[in-house]
Amino acid sequence: MKRGTTAVYGAGFLQGAAFVLIPALGTTLRSAPYDMSNATYGLLYFPEIVGAILAALTAGSVHGRLGSTGLFRLGVLCNAIAMGLLVTASFTHGFTIIVLLLAETFLLGIGFGLTNAAINRAASLLFAGAAAAAVTILNAVIGGATAISPMILAGFQTVLTWDAWPAVLLTLWLGLMLLPQAGDSESKEQGGLRAWRRSMLPFAVGVMIYAICEGSFGSWANVLVSVDRHLPAATGALALSLFWSGMTIARFGLGAIPDHLIHRRIAYLLAPLGMAACFLIIPHLQAAGLLVAFTAAGVACGIYYPYSMAYGIAAHPQEGTQIAGLLVGALMVGEGIGSFGLGPLQQLISLGNIYTLSALWALPLLWLAWWNSRAPQKTA
Repeated sequence: MKRGTTAVYGAGFLQGAAFVLIPALGTTLRSAPYDMSNATYGLLYFPEIVGAILAALTAGSVHGRLGSTGLFRLGVLCNAIAMGLLVTASFTHGFTIIVLLLAETFLLGIGFGLTNAAINRAASLLFAGAAAAAVTILNAVIGGATAISPMILAGFQTVLTWDAWPAVLLTLWLGLMLLPQAGDSESKEQGGLRAWRRSMLPFAVGVMIYAICEGSFGSWANVLVSVDRHLPAATGALALSLFWSGMTIARFGLGAIPDHLIHRRIAYLLAPLGMAACFLIIPHLQAAGLLVAFTAAGVACGIYYPYSMAYGIAAHPQEGTQIAGLLVGALMVGEGIGSFGLGPLQQLISLGNIYTLSALWALPLLWLAWWNSRAPQKTA
């Protein structure tokens, strides 16, 4: 195993596990003794998104000053402090817990942006001959942790207290800094303003549009199934779980399949068509059909982001960390639009019609996938 592999993929798991904690704590925070209003709870997401975008966009500059190891450790430290604030917040209530959680989500966002830029770049370097597979599997690890972390949290909440899981994550984040780190073989890499290239924009636009689609599926699956279709709440939760599971399985599967069996570019081009098909059929399904469709949507969403990341880094080898940070920032912007933008939009048009119209996103996604992968890339 190459030096730094455990640290890179371990950070991916911890990042996915930590990032989903506030959503997983929604019911807890809105109940006694915390009794947060829906508006206050919703406010907690804003600093997280802002922090992630700011950190992702400055990752190249941080890398230029501190190197890859410094960038990685700074991201890890921000995540560790965020977990410490979350544990501390569990012992408070009222205005104090709101302040602590706002600080926690902001630092978690910064940690997310810095760490994801560092580990996506590192994965492509650790396995330079199979960069697309390495980045895809890394994001599968992140997605897998996102899927299981709420269940682990619920287990701790049943047996001990909910803050035990963030405390474990805090310990693991600090322990991660003791592991061997990936070397600074890319020390000549450019960062900051001089590293920006116009050719990065198609990758960023593609990721942002993709993230709108992912947010439209992931953040609204429960509502569409449980509210619009009047099915049991457990069915809505299962639809959401199946969506993330489908995405994770697709990433692991396509990351492990050799390129000569399924060419990366072909899978990249097919992904938008799969998303469009799911957007078109989901509004017309009921019960079991919805569960199958949301699973398929997860599969369709599985590889567009990691392949965009791999192709983008391959196309900009001297600005790898900069474009990795840019794409993480684009992901967060798109997720915000897809997750929160659909709320007010439903005052004008139904969620089912929004899904149907969202199939049109396949047009720019398909063109951008073709454009971004058209030149020969060493991403096999």
